[in-house]
Amino acid sequence: MVNTVKINKLAIIGGGKMGEALGTAISSSGSFSATEVVLTAKSDRRRKELAERGLNIAASNLDAVRGADVVLVCVKPQMALPILKEITGELSADTLVISIMAGLTIAQIEATLPAGSIVVRAMPNTPTMIGAGMTVITAGTNASDKHLDAARGLFESVGRVMVLEEKHFDAVTSLSASGPAFIYIILEALAEGGVKTGLPRSVATELAASACLGASRMVLETGLHPALLKDMVTTPAGCTIDGILKLEEGGLRVTLIKTIVETARSAKALGKTED
Repeated sequence: MVNTVKINKLAIIGGGKMGEALGTAISSSGSFSATEVVLTAKSDRRRKELAERGLNIAASNLDAVRGADVVLVCVKPQMALPILKEITGELSADTLVISIMAGLTIAQIEATLPAGSIVVRAMPNTPTMIGAGMTVITAGTNASDKHLDAARGLFESVGRVMVLEEKHFDAVTSLSASGPAFIYIILEALAEGGVKTGLPRSVATELAASACLGASRMVLETGLHPALLKDMVTTPAGCTIDGILKLEEGGLRVTLIKTIVETARSAKALGKTED
């Protein structure tokens, strides 16, 4: 029999945008086995908002963590260490702690929790809200394959999952977690181009979004290099090559590369958290 982590209760610490997205998606996915999913939020107003959206809200972080098999920490990195110290008394030797905090390393988390704590680090993105997320996970010092499998199962309920070494996580944060924001800007600009050429805004937005969706699926489902797929669209002396020349003239390629590099640098700096 395969040794697995039995999950009866999942506690999500932090009811911000990502905590809410994960709580909503996991609770409604139907494919995750936890019988109880509880969230916490800092303010009364936020707790009320989340409760009105049908989420199960705990009175405090300690109440949420008490008896939880998995604790998913979704707070800002700057707030993390005090919260981790707060909940340590309620963690059992078998509790799996999953962090989605940018920049905060496994070593920092393990140093704050009791010795021997089981930690998995994860980096999801906001498309988890619609079950189209991408999450990268990596195991901590005391996490075994069964713990990594438990984390994989949790995030597979809301999208795709990849396992990578922790050294890649700042790059993952910039490309995968922040990436949707960059794509939305590109999508918006494409739609504006459609409006400029005479399309109604709603039509232009749908066409731009569908183009982005279809192109992404082509990359993922064919396994072909984006350059080859681009060449399939770019016929000799056609109109697409004229558009590509404008993109290159505007430095879009270099700008996007620099965007990812700068965002990764910023993500790394988030881990420089004071006790």
